[in-house]
Amino acid sequence: MKNINKTTLVIALSTLVVGLGIGWLLFGSDSQAKHDHDSQAEIENGVWTCSMHPQIRKNDPGDCPICGMDLIPVNAMESANLNPMEIKMSPTAMQLANVQTAMVKKENPIKEIKLNGKVHVNESTISTQTSHISGRIEKLLVNTTGEYVTKGQVVAFIYSPDLISAQKELFEAQKVKDTNPKLYEAVKEKLKNWKLTEKQIEAILTSGIPSENFPILADKSGIVTTKRVNLGDHVKSGESLFELADLSKIWILFDVYESDIAWVNVGDEVEYTIPSLPSATFKSKVTFVDPVINPRTRVAKARIVVANKAGLKPEMFVNGTLKSNIDKGEKTIVIPKSAVMWTGENSVVYIKSSNIQGINFMMREVKLGTSLGDHYVIREGLEEGEEIAIHGTFSIDAAAQLAGKPSMMNPTITAGSDGGAVMTGHNHGGGSTPKGNEHAGHSTTVTISKEVKEAIQPIFDSYFDLKNALVNDDFEKAIEYGNTFQNELSKVNMAIFKGEAHNVWMKHSNGAKKAIYSLVNSKDIAASRRHFVSLSDQMVMLATTFESNENTIYVQHCPMANEDNGADWLSTSKQIKNPFFGSSMLKCGEVKTTIK
Repeated sequence: MKNINKTTLVIALSTLVVGLGIGWLLFGSDSQAKHDHDSQAEIENGVWTCSMHPQIRKNDPGDCPICGMDLIPVNAMESANLNPMEIKMSPTAMQLANVQTAMVKKENPIKEIKLNGKVHVNESTISTQTSHISGRIEKLLVNTTGEYVTKGQVVAFIYSPDLISAQKELFEAQKVKDTNPKLYEAVKEKLKNWKLTEKQIEAILTSGIPSENFPILADKSGIVTTKRVNLGDHVKSGESLFELADLSKIWILFDVYESDIAWVNVGDEVEYTIPSLPSATFKSKVTFVDPVINPRTRVAKARIVVANKAGLKPEMFVNGTLKSNIDKGEKTIVIPKSAVMWTGENSVVYIKSSNIQGINFMMREVKLGTSLGDHYVIREGLEEGEEIAIHGTFSIDAAAQLAGKPSMMNPTITAGSDGGAVMTGHNHGGGSTPKGNEHAGHSTTVTISKEVKEAIQPIFDSYFDLKNALVNDDFEKAIEYGNTFQNELSKVNMAIFKGEAHNVWMKHSNGAKKAIYSLVNSKDIAASRRHFVSLSDQMVMLATTFESNENTIYVQHCPMANEDNGADWLSTSKQIKNPFFGSSMLKCGEVKTTIK
């Protein structure tokens, strides 16, 4: 019995040991890996560093021992380093801030102009009814204004001694008609000159008796707008009796203010309504625009001619809308006004981009064109297919300010029209050098080690290649060498800089990093040259501060570059070859400083 128990015990213990071994092989390594991963994540999440001095690593938050800035988590630092000009927003933050985006597209820029006007009598249809015979008004058949008169209608009867004498002459001439036909025709022609018709003359001859009260017939149809004669008045030949207006065709005159005159042209279509006919909408085209502004009202009149089928009456109010294609049929970029943070002609928008890290927004300066009601025409700064924020831009800008990114209120880095950025602000922080600036800031050179010299030499080499490409007007090569510069800059280990050299490198390498990022994202050589101004500022400061190059370097200056503010660049040759203008002004500039 004891032997059995002993044997059983041995077998059981062996089985247990083998089972534990297999279990460790199957699950132990995974558990250990998971434990190691969790520990590593816990360590990383608990590591804090400085955005200006990444070599600093601490397990707790606090101040940087070098510059005194607040430390930030390592993962926040890594995210921030993706693009120095972008602000990252999570989908939740976008939703809370009511951020909405839209794609930029080209369309026909239609400017809507609101017009107010009135119905007017068509001046070309106004006529005057006159008396063609001198005499006394014996009977007046049209007694009030507003009456409608038809052409040929009797409007009055006149007693005329001259006409009575002329009728007697007609009777006498009729007697000698066969022997003296010319006299007969002359007398008839005299009566016709007094606007007597052939029918009236025949009636006089038939009756054989002179008519004392002769009818005056209307020359044209229309509404009596002015009555100038009363019963019993004596009138002379040609004197006005009435003024008539034909309202079958009327004018509508719209007031056009000075600010809108440029957009109102003959042939533009106007859609209009009349308050007294609220259910009707009409359309017509502009036939005339006043060449002179009324000095009292400061408006010009735009006229349309309307066939008055609706029975419109003079002095009725009219409300119109004119749609003017301001670019003559050419499509251009139009965006909502809500997308623009207005600072004047040069305003800003926020461009959306997405990558594996999430959604980012970057400020972009744009040049506004014509206002189109709720939209703006964009003259410069945006390309078709880009995505912009159209709502919630102030929330994005506020987030950018809190994160120390470029914003409308603090445009330390102002986005350029090609999608990059132009540095402004402090000279050592990435700003373009104002006219006359001598790159003051480091009055003495800083000694650096051989290791540092070897590390930064490729940066200077690629800078000179980039400069030469701009001199040769070679945009593709400029972008190629710009990418090389960017790669070489990213390879430099900041830990090799010691003492004051570290502070100098941190300050100017960050400025160079931002400038080269903008340059390599330029859309044309003009934009890359603008960003080369900022890049050269940083490189001049590094070259004049560090004893970094065995060869002579020349700091050269062009007073006309950077929009006549002046700009510097570095060259290994004393001969002036201007990278800001290339072949158009190749020799513009002078040697400012020689670094030996």
